[in-house]
Amino acid sequence: MIKKISILIPVYNEENTLKTLLKKVIDSDVCNLEKEIIIIDDCSTDSSLLVLNKLKKQYEEQLVINSHETNKGKGAALRTGLSLASGEIILIQDADLEYDPKDYPKLLNPILSGRADVVYGSRFRSSEEVRVLYFWHRVANGMLTLLSNMFTNLNLSDIETCYKVFRSEVIKQMHLKENRFGIEPELTAKLAKIKNVRIFEVGISYYGRTYDDGKKIALRDAFRALYSIIKYNCFR
Repeated sequence: MIKKISILIPVYNEENTLKTLLKKVIDSDVCNLEKEIIIIDDCSTDSSLLVLNKLKKQYEEQLVINSHETNKGKGAALRTGLSLASGEIILIQDADLEYDPKDYPKLLNPILSGRADVVYGSRFRSSEEVRVLYFWHRVANGMLTLLSNMFTNLNLSDIETCYKVFRSEVIKQMHLKENRFGIEPELTAKLAKIKNVRIFEVGISYYGRTYDDGKKIALRDAFRALYSIIKYNCFR
């Protein structure tokens, strides 16, 4: 029986959004599950860790905070979070405000109803609000998703989405290696190799940031994603 959800939040230089985001996560509806919130500060150079330590005093019983001594990347932060997680469900949440925790119930429902082992929150199957931003980002995302699907034989619409939810035993059997944003196609490639795993997508809202707002993904991450798709689908 599923009793607990572990919400993993990698953080790097998000001092301006942490307080609001964490309040949303604390107040979120997780379908009566016990909530474990694990925050991994990836050696932020702003005041993120200071903000987190203050929030820890406010929400002490609900937060687990871990910090890296050097900046390693989102993938490395997720590996740290997974090593600390004790929930039967693992949900990945970015520390900015692009993704809204109000979508948790629809992400959790396919797993809690026994129909799914993994749920991706798609920005492109959505009837919710989606902010209109960069055309070439959308093109790159579409091309990466298409290439990933060609290798995995899955029909996903958004492999680069932050919102990925797993039964714990599914994600913890993967030996994840990518340190930065290459973790997204690596997760999908390794997921596709697990026999009989049931994957669902649900539409989510998306409030994308501009680079002036603090968006961090760059062109080199697109090339690394391409490399990861080929590497983790063609080789062990």
